[in-house]
Amino acid sequence: MANAASGMAVHDDCKLKFLELKAKRTYRFIVYKIEEKQKQVVVEKVGEPAQNYEDFTASLPADECRYAVFDFDFVTSENVQKSKIFFIAWCPDTSRVRSKMIYASSKDRFKRELDGIQVELQATDPTEMGLDVIRSRAS
Repeated sequence: MANAASGMAVHDDCKLKFLELKAKRTYRFIVYKIEEKQKQVVVEKVGEPAQNYEDFTASLPADECRYAVFDFDFVTSENVQKSKIFFIAWCPDTSRVRSKMIYASSKDRFKRELDGIQVELQATDPTEMGLDVIRSRAS
């Protein structure tokens, strides 16, 4: 199992879209999915810059694992506009055990491909990645 998971390829589009989010702010978020048959991580969905955190969380399946990146804008206590790029490993309790294992064992390698992630979150239910959690981790 570990060998199959550690051999997970990362589609070039994953890195390309991430660079566009990071450098050009072309997207608000990116949802990544592991295609088990092709043994690779692919882009499942991208969010437009005007979309918000609720749009992002609504795009995650309730009972399947995903990786996601979210560009979070916020204002500091000194009233400075900032943004942080969050990496979220979404593994709901209701997802298949095999799927959880594949996502867990591939996460670090995939995350290394995305240079510029500032905060990492692991979530098994929506409360673990609520907007309050994001705000507290951002500042």
